[in-house]
Amino acid sequence: MVAAIKCTSASVSLLERSASIFLQTPNSCFNNLPFLFTRPSPIRARVRVWSGMAGGGGGGAVDRFELSPSSVLKLQKGDITVWSVDGSTDAIVNAANELMLGGGGVDGAIHRAAGPELREACRAVPMVRPGVRCPTGEARITPAFRLPVSRVIHTVGPIYDVHPQPKVSLENAYRNSLRLAKENGIQYIAFPAISCGVFRYPYNEASRIAISTIKEFSGDFNEVHFVLFSDDIYQSWLEAARELL
Repeated sequence: MVAAIKCTSASVSLLERSASIFLQTPNSCFNNLPFLFTRPSPIRARVRVWSGMAGGGGGGAVDRFELSPSSVLKLQKGDITVWSVDGSTDAIVNAANELMLGGGGVDGAIHRAAGPELREACRAVPMVRPGVRCPTGEARITPAFRLPVSRVIHTVGPIYDVHPQPKVSLENAYRNSLRLAKENGIQYIAFPAISCGVFRYPYNEASRIAISTIKEFSGDFNEVHFVLFSDDIYQSWLEAARELL
């Protein structure tokens, strides 16, 4: 089921609550209604809303999937540096490099938006070996400074055609980011497509690894978001969510 409307923050919440009530209504209540009101399976149901508000990552269609009765996954195209929910229990994930001092792609964009304070906070993270503050597959957390969220979680994904076990390392990057978020009281978290830029991870494989790993934490967060920067990546994540959720 897909419903497309343009709405305000209040109406988004109303729509999501209404959809939840609709999906929890017993089948017997629909027996005498015309076929137009037949309820779809909750597993396949999703709601699409149009967002131009905080939490929207810059506006655009948001596809919503249920992870558990208390948790949802939201997918959209947008700018992760403007995404936020409440500024106190929200965090974005940075696809960093092992030195954690900024780089290209989303890493550079996050550092620019957060200001020079983020670089200094990252510089203060102890090195585990020369040139490495955050090994591939691990995660570190810092304040967000000039970003609208409360924290930035930095993780390093694998370079697809260089790392000997890219699947394991990409799973660990998502898993360790979520563990660190949970330990720090984060309830709303937004990811980019880790390793899908200059690290050349195939989108179809990466999206399925991402969604599968998110499912392991289905009861631990109010919302898990993916804020994605291209049509191709967005479509791969949407197809993976439809398949796996």
